[in-house]
Amino acid sequence: MPGIEQPREPILEQRPEAGPGQTGHHASPTLRRDIVVLLRQVGPSSPDQLAAKLGASRTGVLQQLRALETAQLVTRRTERHGVGRPRHLYDVTADAQDLFPSNYDGLAASLLAAIDAVGGDRLMDDVFAARRRQAAGRMTERLSERLPASASLADRVRELAAIQDELGYLAQLEMAPDGTIRMIEHNCAIFEVALGSGRACQAELELFGEVLGVEVVRDRHIASGDRCCSYRMGPGAEPRRDA
Repeated sequence: MPGIEQPREPILEQRPEAGPGQTGHHASPTLRRDIVVLLRQVGPSSPDQLAAKLGASRTGVLQQLRALETAQLVTRRTERHGVGRPRHLYDVTADAQDLFPSNYDGLAASLLAAIDAVGGDRLMDDVFAARRRQAAGRMTERLSERLPASASLADRVRELAAIQDELGYLAQLEMAPDGTIRMIEHNCAIFEVALGSGRACQAELELFGEVLGVEVVRDRHIASGDRCCSYRMGPGAEPRRDA
């Protein structure tokens, strides 16, 4: 079952250039993250206030604020006090929410446990079936937009792997010398959910078969202790003997 889109981290991990007077923590790649976290904690603040609280130079803080503003992760407003120079106040935007820790996987697992407690197996099956239909609709639409109707199975699996990769599964197409087509997922983006309910993995297996219109067999499984999830696609996709 497709997972949650991953948070936008790169903007916080770029190493800032060290400006005049920037040493030690001031030039640290964590300064940008520290600014975002502090703004979230204390609210609108001036560069001077941020620099004082973080023990960083005003120049360094301004540099990072400009980068964050360009990325639309902070906003700036002008506040005037009498005849002096106006003061610029910065604050995080709604887009910055994706940069903070979340527990979507844990929430999903607890919601499924609650659904099971309320409705038992039948309601759980209905929930996963509905989710599979939604995901299948989106995937089928994308494949039809990106590929011609005559596209080969390998091309369709490649596009499916691209979709899963975007969702955090680190997925890729693998073509064996004998022509066997596999999709490999090196990460499980719903690991806690998969551990808590085998229905999640079964729904994913059924989803891939429905979208591709071929037999799909999983022969490796992260939730069972393997290093990856591996799916064999198309004719001859029979379960391995040791599965």
